Amino acid sequence: MSDSVSSLRDRLVDCALALLEQGESDVSLRAVARAAGVSAMAPYRHFEDKAALMGAVALKGFSMLEADAARADMAGDPGEALTAQGLAYVGFARAHPALFRLMFADGAGLNLPHEECQGAYALMVRRVAELAPHRVEAGALACWGLVHGLATLALDGRIQADPAGDRAALALMTQALRAAPTVLTDS
Repeated sequence: MSDSVSSLRDRLVDCALALLEQGESDVSLRAVARAAGVSAMAPYRHFEDKAALMGAVALKGFSMLEADAARADMAGDPGEALTAQGLAYVGFARAHPALFRLMFADGAGLNLPHEECQGAYALMVRRVAELAPHRVEAGALACWGLVHGLATLALDGRIQADPAGDRAALALMTQALRAAPTVLTDS
């Protein structure tokens, strides 16, 4: 793909993202073309339909989320890094509510290749494995459930923005992971 074709595709995705984040309720290919300053047919050279365009926007969102998580993952202590990643996840959702919903709730992210959406999750799993190597799968599910739940509750207006409270909840999760038993017993 030539640079001009690639850059037009990227510009269309960026315009769709901007429209989405400006509160546009129906991001159409025609509106994206208008915003990009191209003909109404130009987006169809890059995207089969609106669903394909919104899938590309969701994929960009997953890339942005991964970059935020990677920046947050700088602490040497795995618990601090995991807490920072969780705060970055919740912060991303609050900063990009329409994009977050597109990625997870509106279906656009569901049609993407699974591996292309896993960057931030893989970073989290790596830190969980450092804290609880014997409970990685359960620990990762618990962590993701917590951060996604906090993000969703915040976006739904069920909880107020409280970075200290978010940090406390995430730190409690990392403490629980550190304390997880190394051997499971049947109860």
